[in-house]
Amino acid sequence: MHISKHSVFDLYSAAIVGITGLAITFVLFFVSGCDAREVVEIERPFFEAPPEEALGFLGYDDEDEKLTVCGNCHVGQQSAWAGTGHADAWESLQASGHAQAFCENCHTVGPNGNQSTEPSGWASTQDSRYHDVQCESCHGLGEVHVANPDIDGSHPQASLAVGDLSDLANATGCAECHQGAHHPFAEEWAQSGHASVVSFAAAREECAGCHRGQGVLAAWRVTDSYVEKDAEEHLAITCGVCHDPHSGANEGQLRRPISTSSVEQHLCASCHNRRTAPDPNSSHGLSPHSPQTALLLGDAGWFPPDVEIDQGEILPTHGSASNAKLCATCHVNSFTVTDDATGDFVFNATGHLFTAAPCVNEQGIPTQSECGITAVERSFAGCTDAGCHSSEENAALALSNTSTRIQERADALIELLEMVDPGLEEAGGEIDAADPTFTAAEGAFFNYNLATFGNDTRGASAHNPYLTEALLVASISTVIDTYNIVPSVTGHTREYWNTELDRILSKNR
Repeated sequence: MHISKHSVFDLYSAAIVGITGLAITFVLFFVSGCDAREVVEIERPFFEAPPEEALGFLGYDDEDEKLTVCGNCHVGQQSAWAGTGHADAWESLQASGHAQAFCENCHTVGPNGNQSTEPSGWASTQDSRYHDVQCESCHGLGEVHVANPDIDGSHPQASLAVGDLSDLANATGCAECHQGAHHPFAEEWAQSGHASVVSFAAAREECAGCHRGQGVLAAWRVTDSYVEKDAEEHLAITCGVCHDPHSGANEGQLRRPISTSSVEQHLCASCHNRRTAPDPNSSHGLSPHSPQTALLLGDAGWFPPDVEIDQGEILPTHGSASNAKLCATCHVNSFTVTDDATGDFVFNATGHLFTAAPCVNEQGIPTQSECGITAVERSFAGCTDAGCHSSEENAALALSNTSTRIQERADALIELLEMVDPGLEEAGGEIDAADPTFTAAEGAFFNYNLATFGNDTRGASAHNPYLTEALLVASISTVIDTYNIVPSVTGHTREYWNTELDRILSKNR
């Protein structure tokens, strides 16, 4: 009876009874007829010894089946990894039409992506057993672990850190390969808020689930080991926090889906959905913390009790079923920048600035700088690529007009609130987060902060301009009525604001 070595893993009927040196014995049980069982023992080398110049990297046990040496034992990880883009890295490079030798170290097992610095694996052997981004590309050489699996320190762990990206030559882990003009994930990420660790928040257990890389993974019940898992130093929200190196179950190898309207499941919404309504029990409770998802879905803000607006009732196009990816549609949009004069390639923007309409430099490359709301100063490619706007100029005009209108409403509200409480959120007035008695002025002040979140009305304008405007106008009416304020000569009466609210609701419900 002949059984191929791969039957062991395909049938899941093998029991490893001993590993001695580089040999492995399998005991297979097969049912013959109804009751008779046949025991077949197969002994073979665990794997072919790697070339000496590979410096301990093992690579594939079977290249055709894409069975890594590591996968002989780590069956679950092997099976999940086989469905990722990493498993086809070599083939995808060759099929790209622009394969070059300097690309190969990022599409094979070797020094890139782990702590190895010397030419090794593919880099030193050009042996096809090292094709693709295998386990050892992140975990490091496996020979020591296979030879001595029970010895402390022999278990190679991957690092989720990305090094000092002020000089890309110092990049480590994912960033060692995912950089450069063609795939500048690391360069863009380094400019984003995900790259910054807010030490105070990261140190607090109640905040660590969003502000510390280790905390996010723990909150998502990721039990995998990695170098920084128990480190005292706080890990930023690096590539390996959001992306799963071992699985392609979700788009982009993400740990959670982005093509879902479920707040509980959506990856971005896991964190970008905090303090979306006033919290009288918090000293910061009159300011939203991370309200983007709730605003997008019509749930954020203080809803005045005498105004008939239900949570979730007023939705923007961005929060509707037509936007399947919610946040990611606009905030992780990729596009190619070419030279206007020659048409030559300049840059592949990956969307990892996580800015919906990023400012661009003179070449058209997205940056995290400040600029105006025009199609010349910003890229609105996400708006047009998603099919929501006919042109980038149209998208820029829509954002500019909406931001201006919301700013005018916010200015009118804060003027009234200063009449109620000149000190605004200073202690002792009508607006006092430390006072357990919640007031209409405090609710209105929260809506003002929601509209001007980050000292800018563009966020509220993009996430939900209709709800934001309705809440501002409703707050104005409520403040005038509650505190018997007589608007200034140039101001509008309560009747005017009531009419405005009716107009907004009839248009957007």
